[in-house]
Amino acid sequence: MNQPANPSTPNAPRVESLSAITLATHDMARAVAFYEALGFPRRFGGPDEAFTSFALGTSFLNLIADTRGPINWWGRVIIHVSDVDGMYRKAEAAGLKPEFAPSDAPWGERYFHIVDPDGHELSFARPLQGDNT
Repeated sequence: MNQPANPSTPNAPRVESLSAITLATHDMARAVAFYEALGFPRRFGGPDEAFTSFALGTSFLNLIADTRGPINWWGRVIIHVSDVDGMYRKAEAAGLKPEFAPSDAPWGERYFHIVDPDGHELSFARPLQGDNT
């Protein structure tokens, strides 16, 4: 079994950040409309393209057109936002259906989940103030 690199080793490679996540979609126009309704700023592509990219701070959420088969649950993308309750209201105002109202989690975040049109689960979250976990 390979041992992880010792982070104190000079010049050892280390993970620095998440650059992007790419999600498959069966309907680019529908997916682009969903993410734009949530306020994601589009940086590349669009409803008629095979690839679309949205900026999330210094990271990106990408969409790629894929019609190979059903998209099954694969996990969850957790996105930190400045105002969880405001994002929830924005989603509802756009006619989107979050899975539940924002709540405070025992692990120290306020959050809610919403599923995109292709079944990808998104969690919008913000660390609770004063919680250092």
